[in-house]
Amino acid sequence: MKTESNVITGGANMARRSFLRYAGASAATVAVLGAASCKKDRAVGGGTDVGSGDIGILNLAYALEQLEAAFYIQVVATPYSGMSSVELSYFTDIRDHEVIHRDFFKTALGTSAIKSLTPDFSSITFGDRKAVLTAAKTFEDLGVRAYNSVGYLIQDVNYLLVAGKIVSVEARHAATISNLLSSGSFVADDQVDANGLNKTISVAEVLSAANSYLSTKITANSF
Repeated sequence: MKTESNVITGGANMARRSFLRYAGASAATVAVLGAASCKKDRAVGGGTDVGSGDIGILNLAYALEQLEAAFYIQVVATPYSGMSSVELSYFTDIRDHEVIHRDFFKTALGTSAIKSLTPDFSSITFGDRKAVLTAAKTFEDLGVRAYNSVGYLIQDVNYLLVAGKIVSVEARHAATISNLLSSGSFVADDQVDANGLNKTISVAEVLSAANSYLSTKITANSF
């Protein structure tokens, strides 16, 4: 099993080498992202505001990816009792994806990236399978809903392209986790509506859910 430090280092290297291949984005896309990076995040009432416009949306995604990466790093580093080899392989793959996503947003946003956030997983019992899978489902469902909820606000087609490719991966994660928690639940009606569309939530609901697992709180005052 890989150590946490190896996971972080390996994931960062993989992000630098391979994200464009995974996402299918061109070097020009990253250049556009970097060119739009012009200011640092703002501290608001002891928290961190994601900013406005496309950069604000990307920072919100970056915050969620930070949270997910930290969670799966912990899950793989401290497997719950009775975790099967198949489950470990799933969690390892998901961890690697989330680290790639996190590091991509950090690099692409440049000086406009919000700071590294401090997670608070004190409410999660990592030694218990159901607790871990329930938390994983919360994070994955939140990620998919968040991307779908703010996608229509994205103005730059390059950003929209990357966001669409990432949310499709997050949806695969969500289906896998849901099915581990309850067999056959990968298209359950708690996430997919009667029209076959993934449900969405408001930005306020995204922030409320994310902040319950963050010591460093985030705000989105422009949305």
